[in-house]
Amino acid sequence: NTKIYKAIKGILKRNRDCKTNEIDYENAKVILKNDKEAILLDVRSPQEYKEGHLECSINIPLYDLSKMSENTIKNKECTIVVYCQSGNRSKKAIDILSSQGYESLYNIKGGLDNI
Repeated sequence: NTKIYKAIKGILKRNRDCKTNEIDYENAKVILKNDKEAILLDVRSPQEYKEGHLECSINIPLYDLSKMSENTIKNKECTIVVYCQSGNRSKKAIDILSSQGYESLYNIKGGLDNI
């Protein structure tokens, strides 16, 4: 049991910054593949989204997130993977979503610039 716990703890430490819930894009793809209810959320502007976005993502701009999230994402227990261009807006989005009671939140570290 101790070996299993240490292995899991090591994996989490390498792949997720527990303070900011940051993960790399490869781990985001694993989450999205294995959790069919997970949501990929792009918090950039509609114009940025139109210019290019990750497949299967939904767009709720950061400036609309606090008023739109509960109507768009009704299940507060679902996994939400958030991204933006550089990772700054998505960090703020994580804070907003967390304050609204969403529980399983991940930020793609460095955003699209890092992919």
